[in-house]
Amino acid sequence: MRQAGVLDVGCHSALLTLVRQRPGALLEPVFSRKVRLRLHETLDHKGQLDKVGVKSVERAVAEAVAADPRGPEVFAFATSVIRDAPNRDEIIARVARATGTRLQVLTGEEEARLAYVAARQWAGPATGELLVLDIGGGTVEIASGTAAQPRTVHSLPLGARRITRDWLPGGTTPSPRRLAEIRRHLRRSLEAVPGLPQAEPGMRVLACSKTFEQLARLTAAQGKTPRTVRRLALPHLRRSVSLLADAEPSRRAELPGISRHRAEQSLAGALIAQALMEACGAKKVEICPWSTREGLLLEHLGTPRTSAGRRRDGG
Repeated sequence: MRQAGVLDVGCHSALLTLVRQRPGALLEPVFSRKVRLRLHETLDHKGQLDKVGVKSVERAVAEAVAADPRGPEVFAFATSVIRDAPNRDEIIARVARATGTRLQVLTGEEEARLAYVAARQWAGPATGELLVLDIGGGTVEIASGTAAQPRTVHSLPLGARRITRDWLPGGTTPSPRRLAEIRRHLRRSLEAVPGLPQAEPGMRVLACSKTFEQLARLTAAQGKTPRTVRRLALPHLRRSVSLLADAEPSRRAELPGISRHRAEQSLAGALIAQALMEACGAKKVEICPWSTREGLLLEHLGTPRTSAGRRRDGG
């Protein structure tokens, strides 16, 4: 039975995921190990990791790899927090020397492509035109198409951590004027994208990120959506943006669905999600649990590009 492993090193964790392939269930979990990171606390104003941050990456990678119970070849990659750091090469070299694991970096466009591949497999064979939205810490990925591979991919420097750093340092509660400035920046940035895909009638729109997932949980807890939290509607999202904007940063983690380690960037994430849905003309999105990591696993398993994955939420 074929197995594959991916080590995903991001701002908040290093996550080792091992899966195997069975008929009818493309990604059956075998093992996972998550080691928490807080890299956003070790970044300077230019996005460079300090010595404490680099050391924490070394430790997290070493712990995750040591937990692997069977030792297959694992594809290890770093997301934008390391990819975009000015000292990226130093980080990768130090981690390789300390752990024997050399982190790969994917371009934003490649992350968008892989998120689309995963989302299409998850969505099932009946899905036609598909639009995939993914909000990361450093970038936003957008992909669309009708086939196993996307027709268009975009990666924009509008991630939740980046917008927090540049516009809401410390996750501060913004003034109405500041809020309007951020919205204008996001809107203009998205309007400047040539060929930005639009959610046409009948098109399925999937949102693949923890940001969207937590916003869906927040709106569900307010009684604005069904408890299934598989969907997020734009009017409900707008109300959640107001709720987060009115809350002190230290209290946002007390809101339903907002995790403590993402509370600081939760308002920026909500503003980005709203701007993204409005720019793409999406009145609602479905929450998809698969993204870049699952796309890598599928391709490393050699999954036929015409086959379809099984919905894991019973839908």
